[in-house]
Amino acid sequence: MTAEPNMLRQLFIAFLASAFLFIVAPVNAAELKLSGIVLEPCSLDDPGNQPDFKRPMGASCYVLSGSVENQGPRTVVDTDMYARILDASGEPVLQNRTRVGSIGDVEPGLQPFALRLSVPAGTPGPFEVRNPRARGFNAPVRTRAGFDDDDVDVDDLLPLERAIQ
Repeated sequence: MTAEPNMLRQLFIAFLASAFLFIVAPVNAAELKLSGIVLEPCSLDDPGNQPDFKRPMGASCYVLSGSVENQGPRTVVDTDMYARILDASGEPVLQNRTRVGSIGDVEPGLQPFALRLSVPAGTPGPFEVRNPRARGFNAPVRTRAGFDDDDVDVDDLLPLERAIQ
């Protein structure tokens, strides 16, 4: 008979914990619309194109660009870009991953984006971009060191990403 009150207590605690997590942490992922996706070699004057620093195997610099549309009323933060990039023989260029990078915060509306990618040298082109998608959140999911919550006008891009926008 003593096992039944313990079981009821455990069920009640589990219910309270579930309800608390559901109420406190409603960070929902937001899918964004992409268009005009293009993968092109970096220009010779691009700072990401570093021919002097190539390793013996080498890598080639490419820029994945296009437009992203946030159809919602709020900024989508910590947005990641996903795609399968295939070479001329249909093999994946980025082995074992579909996340190609972060495009930071996306304000409501349509805006351009660009990401640099390192493709192993000698990978046969032309390349095909399949299933591109962008997903972000309605609240920050990572720490933004050095920025106050009141600072709304923060450029979340790294210097190299600013150069290709």
